[in-house]
Amino acid sequence: MLRLLLLFFNWLVRLIIYLIVAVLLVVIIEYLVCPIYIFPDPEPFHGEYIFNPYQDIDSTKWRKSNFQVQSRVWIGITDGRKNSNEVIDSIYRFLLYDVITISDYQKINKYGDESDTYIPVYEHGYGIFKNHQVLIGAKKVLWTDYPLFQNIHHKQHILNLLRKTSDLIYIAHPKLRGAYSVNDMKYLSKYTGVEVLNYMRLSVEHWDAALSAGRYVTILGNDDAHDVFNPDEVGYRCTFINSSSLNGDSVINALRKGMAYGADIYRPVGEPFQKKIKKAKKIAKVKQVDMSGDTLCVEVDQKAGIFRFIGQDGKIKHVVENTKYACYKISPGDTYIRTEIEFPNKTVFYLNPVIRYDGKDPWKMAEPEVDVLRTWLLRIIGFATLIFIILNICFIRQRIIKRRTVR
Repeated sequence: MLRLLLLFFNWLVRLIIYLIVAVLLVVIIEYLVCPIYIFPDPEPFHGEYIFNPYQDIDSTKWRKSNFQVQSRVWIGITDGRKNSNEVIDSIYRFLLYDVITISDYQKINKYGDESDTYIPVYEHGYGIFKNHQVLIGAKKVLWTDYPLFQNIHHKQHILNLLRKTSDLIYIAHPKLRGAYSVNDMKYLSKYTGVEVLNYMRLSVEHWDAALSAGRYVTILGNDDAHDVFNPDEVGYRCTFINSSSLNGDSVINALRKGMAYGADIYRPVGEPFQKKIKKAKKIAKVKQVDMSGDTLCVEVDQKAGIFRFIGQDGKIKHVVENTKYACYKISPGDTYIRTEIEFPNKTVFYLNPVIRYDGKDPWKMAEPEVDVLRTWLLRIIGFATLIFIILNICFIRQRIIKRRTVR
């Protein structure tokens, strides 16, 4: 009996080792086949026209939305293990959210998919440095990732692959664990926007870096709650979307057009849920964002403490205090202007920018091309090295077996 147990234990150990080796080989091969890209130099927005994403908004149609919250999946291995779909839905409805989606890790949550308001969402990425993306309007889950580390080529390759499987791609919490550097944002393309507001991090400088490099990417604000029973994680950061209806396609289309703004709803630590609900009923709304010639005018329905008009490289260009209505005359040197509105209760709205463009396609951004020579050179050298290592391991193993046989 003891002999059988030892044999089984040896077999199990070998199986685990083989599985680990197989996984490592798959990961190494993924890294070896990643394309090398040629990234065009950053170029600020330019042109004689001004694009305003809020031109056609209806101020009565703002939809309070959250696209990041995790439920219990994968037998509770991932964060969100305390959250059921029903509890998530209930808590966010109490907090007066109109669009409630669940962004499980590597899984499209089907809760509520019988309704025309359902939006398939998930959070992609399982790397140790949190290089994640929020996928909205996801068709299927992409399992490709670079789990050990990611340089800019790995990040661009993942964005390219995600572009084929989802309507909208948002880079999630870029500041968290240094997942995306400010410099990365100057070059990456083929994504929709940035999760600037996340309960764990604010990534405003990453957004400004992308905008300053001529990439028109829009804002997303989310709680990204892993424990919805913790009042510090919910009802904190969100996105207001100007959608004609709550139909999923309508919401996605409004987000795609940039008809949204992020809200950082101030909350003291440990704020009770009842106070959150009262605050949600009184939150301000954006009434208009208009261009009159070369002048940008923004109006809200409650007096704001301060309007900040921010331009190239995140520099504050103009400040207006204690008013519901503020304007800024865009100068010839302004490439983009985005507006931050801070209220007396410390809640802050972050509006998508108006930008200079040539009158054709404001969303078009310079995209990298694959460097075919360097890509194949890396692959050839990499695979040759890998084969050399494997052959040497096999040779050494055979020599060890022969020595044991001789003895």
